Formats: sequence, structure tokens, C-alpha cells
Amino acid sequence: MQIIQSRRRFLAGLSAAGAASLVGVRQSLSAEPPPETTRIRLVRIPSICQAPQYVAEELLRSEGFTEVTYLQKEGTADIETALASGEADLNNHFAAPLLLRLEAGDPIVILAGLHVGCFELFGTDRVQTIRDLKGKTVAVPALDSSRYVFLAAMTAYVGLDLRKDVHVVTHPGRESIRLLSEGKIDAYLGFPPEPQEMREQQIGHVVISSTVHRPWSQYFCCMLAGNREFVRTNPVATKRALRAILKAADFCASEPEQSAQFLVDQGYTKRYDHALQVMKELPYGQWREYSAEDTLRFYALRLHEVGMLKSTPQKLLAQGTDWRFFNELKKELKT
Repeated sequence: MQIIQSRRRFLAGLSAAGAASLVGVRQSLSAEPPPETTRIRLVRIPSICQAPQYVAEELLRSEGFTEVTYLQKEGTADIETALASGEADLNNHFAAPLLLRLEAGDPIVILAGLHVGCFELFGTDRVQTIRDLKGKTVAVPALDSSRYVFLAAMTAYVGLDLRKDVHVVTHPGRESIRLLSEGKIDAYLGFPPEPQEMREQQIGHVVISSTVHRPWSQYFCCMLAGNREFVRTNPVATKRALRAILKAADFCASEPEQSAQFLVDQGYTKRYDHALQVMKELPYGQWREYSAEDTLRFYALRLHEVGMLKSTPQKLLAQGTDWRFFNELKKELKT
């Protein structure tokens, strides 16, 4: 009964926020045709920094999607695979690995920026700066993960080559956290809710937070991307889906308590206090303030410096982005 009442309060708050965000936009919506498809498929992974696309479920339904599916996956590398294969239609994903997939020829198109931050690099006393990673051992879940790519970008920014200067090992998240607590590795890059748990347990210390430390805090971390064929054949559905997720991002920022409770009630995470920290710490409501193009240029240059990308930023932007929906929604969804 408590969960049902909590969900009712959440839906009431979401409906009120959605109505408020549509002030001055109703004429545009009334002139907009219904979505070409009523099915939308997204990906669900353990990280809760993707909260807006989970919170957006009811908003997606209000946009005309009667079948909203979240595909259960293990990690971030599964997102790009699902998008490229057409198993998923749209999803939130870290900018840098999306660039790698574009160069590889995957049929993915980047559509919008969503939020800054979420990565946090934890280290032992032996690691006080990124440069201190030289000769040290850093753990990531997998070499095809977003964390590995972000580490490559961070080390490139200070003149290090992750593949040559740092000893990278692969362990599951829980194992990496344990090894860091025992001093058997020097650093670990965490995703929410891991950083919240590590701070609570006083494991290591934060070396870099992409939410607050420059230059990482000046660029989108996660961006919304789609399967190219889905976007091409369903432009109205694409815009409606993006609108729902961006409105949900605003809701996460304006109603962090309700959003955190929703994540717990729906089984996305177990700890309300940790979810609330994420909702309050990540600047979900600031997606209008950052440049999606500058984000991709920045990461493309970093990955080019370490030889992970050969294409120029201009080429990747030209072949793999479509900002028309994002630009329209920035005007429609003014605060």
C-alpha cells in the first residue's frame, strides 16, 4: 500500500511538473502529429545516474508511447551495442564511447546533451592528482567500458597515455572497491551509487569528480543517442521521446525527493539516501546551459591524442549528429 501511495504522489508531481513545463508550448504541441510508432525501447543498467530516462516512463506514455520497454543490460558497453543493432531505439550514454562507435561505422546518431557529471575517480593516498596515476594500478569493469574511455580522456588531458603509462586491471565493481579499500589497487572510477557508498564507508578519497572539477564539469557527460534508422523513420516519435526525457531531467532537479523515491520503489536502487544524493548532486536541470557540439569536440581531441580516434571532430560531428530536435526543445522547454 505504501508503494502504491508513493507512486500516486510521484505521478501527481510528475503530471504537475509536466503541465507547468508546457506553458507557452501548447500551440506547438497541438500542431504536432502523433508519433509514427507507439513503441519505444530503452536500456536499463545498474547505474542510477541515468535517472531521467527511468523517471520519464510516464511522460513517454503521455507523449503517445503505449509500449515503453527498458531492456535489462549489464553495463555501459551494452548500450552502444543495443543502439547499433536496433534492439534499443534511444538511450542515454557517455559522449566519448559514442564517438568511438561513430568512427567504427555503427548506425548511431547523437541527438542531445543530458547532464554533466557522474564519474568519480577514487584513489588511495598514493594518488592525489591524475598525473599520479603514472605507474599505478587502476581498476575498471572492462576494457570496452565507458570508464576505460573516460580514464583515457583524463590521462590524455595531462599528457599521459593510459595504455602505456598506467597499469589497468579489470574487476567487477564490488571487487574493485574491496581491492581499493585493502590498498591492492591505487584507484577506481565509480558510477552512482558506488561513489555514495564509498564515501559512506570512507574508502579512498575523491581525486576527480566530473560533476565539479574542470574541465570535465564544463561538458556533458551523458548524451542522448538513437539508432539511426529509428530516428530517420520516426522523427516525430524521436522528438517526443527526447522531450519526455528532458522534462524528466528537469523533474529530477526540481523534485529530487520524489525522483529518488521512484528509483527505490521501482527497484533501480536500494538506498533512498544514496539516490537522493545523486539527484541533488548531478545538475540534471542545467542541460540547456552546455554545448553538445563542444562536448564532442573536446572528447574527440582527447581520444585522438592517444590514438583511439583517427577522424577529425568535424567529420564525426557531420556524420553522427542531429541537433534539430535538441535545438527545438531548448526553445520549447524554456524555464
